[in-house]
Amino acid sequence: MEIYFNNEGYKLLKASDGLEALELLERHQVDLIILDVMMPRMDGLEACMKIREQQNMPIIMLSAKSQDIDKIAGLSIGADDYVSKPFNPLVLMARVKSQLRRYKRLNTPAAVDDQSVIEIDDLVIHIANHTVTVDQEPVKLTPREFAILKLLATNLDKVLSMDRIYQEVWNEPFMESKNTVMVHIRKLREKIEKQPQSPRYIKTVWGIGYKMESS
Repeated sequence: MEIYFNNEGYKLLKASDGLEALELLERHQVDLIILDVMMPRMDGLEACMKIREQQNMPIIMLSAKSQDIDKIAGLSIGADDYVSKPFNPLVLMARVKSQLRRYKRLNTPAAVDDQSVIEIDDLVIHIANHTVTVDQEPVKLTPREFAILKLLATNLDKVLSMDRIYQEVWNEPFMESKNTVMVHIRKLREKIEKQPQSPRYIKTVWGIGYKMESS
């Protein structure tokens, strides 16, 4: 993979375990992280959780574990994508490029919608600077979580199917990825809802998808 990334002009920082990765993040600005799950000293899942406490760049998890429960675990703790081994290097490269495009688009003021601030009761979404507050308290969202929230908020009172959410946020065809969308919605609710089990902002429309209602 190092050869592929170098050929594409990317600058790489390599760490042999999770602790070393955290140390590198303290000294360098990083746009994207690829984390292996199985690592010594600190594994990828724990490292991902530590990174998400401070950082919001895209994280792609790599693992030989390919069961749905393993993928759900990785997505639940803050990863944006999950690639099972063995994998095609070109597929991983394509996923990296997709994540970087989306991350840079969401963090570029020139690319925002005309509607720069959306307010729904105590929830305030600042599209221009990619920030969210609930009851005037800042909420840290991953790029993927923010993209989902923005999509729902800019389509108030419209029901969006899970396949549409996946296609627009992940920028790839929907292929049996309901669990992926559901996990991200659950994590998003845990961050913005006072009662995630009885959500005020993100409503489930059973059998169809999700929607946000205007206040």
